[in-house]
Amino acid sequence: MGLPPGHVTGVPGLSRSAQLKALGNGVVPLQAEAALRALLAHAEPTTPVIAA
Repeated sequence: MGLPPGHVTGVPGLSRSAQLKALGNGVVPLQAEAALRALLAHAEPTTPVIAA
């Protein structure tokens, strides 16, 4: 999934069902990065607004 080893499984006392619940429907980091890169590639540049 692109998470470091033990990200969830290395937590002492966490049962398998609790590990799965902790992961839930979380976004896989590598997929999230790819989605952001795709969106940014198609985004129009904006002019920053400077407050006076």
